[in-house]
Amino acid sequence: MSEIDDSRAPLLDHLIELRRRLLYCIAALVLCFAVAMYFVEPVFAFLLAPLRAAGQKEVIFTTVYGGFFTEVKLAFFASMMLSFPVIANQLWRFVAPGLYKKEKRAVLPFLAATPVLFLGGAALAYFVAVPIALHFFLGYSGNIGGVRRQALPDVAEYLSFIMHLLFGFGLAFLLPILLMLLERAGIVTRKQLVGARRYAIVAAFAVSAVLTPPDVGSQLLLAIPLVLLYEAALVGIWITERRRAREPVAATED
Repeated sequence: MSEIDDSRAPLLDHLIELRRRLLYCIAALVLCFAVAMYFVEPVFAFLLAPLRAAGQKEVIFTTVYGGFFTEVKLAFFASMMLSFPVIANQLWRFVAPGLYKKEKRAVLPFLAATPVLFLGGAALAYFVAVPIALHFFLGYSGNIGGVRRQALPDVAEYLSFIMHLLFGFGLAFLLPILLMLLERAGIVTRKQLVGARRYAIVAAFAVSAVLTPPDVGSQLLLAIPLVLLYEAALVGIWITERRRAREPVAATED
């Protein structure tokens, strides 16, 4: 009976620690949400800039509460972005005590690269993919048989459209980290990834077809970087394999 009681203590300590980390994450999210709500109009103006650059000077909302809930949704989106470093830090602090020093050194570079790659993908979407997609879609405006067809984007739909692209590109750019972590965990090998290269290319174009608008330009803007990132992951895995192969030799020499 005493063995059972002793075994519960570590589990209880972990649950208390997890609750503390979750409370920090929630507090950071709430604080960032309050800040985002205060600055929601400048943030929305930033997201509307590609639409304005495409020549669209007006947006609408089709429900009485549409404008309010759009700003709440945008503030939550911005708060998730702002609080991500805090959430990632709390997750790391919860997991790190259970890792060896060697494992910590292996994971830290991936954690550091995650926000960089995500922001890189989101920046590609904002500055390149979104303008191309808007130019394609707004190009359908004009006169048809003497009737003027005019685009009047709904703010909620436009926000969903641009958030979909930003998150899609950002998450897609995390592909190298995912592949390198899978290889580090022993789930896949570099030889298997090299053999699956042709399937990866097909998958990259399939993912881009789902995450981007139907125009070919936007799809290529995501598919080509995905293929390049896949190759970059293979190079990164090759470098880490060589480094791991040298470690036993260095250990025996010491």
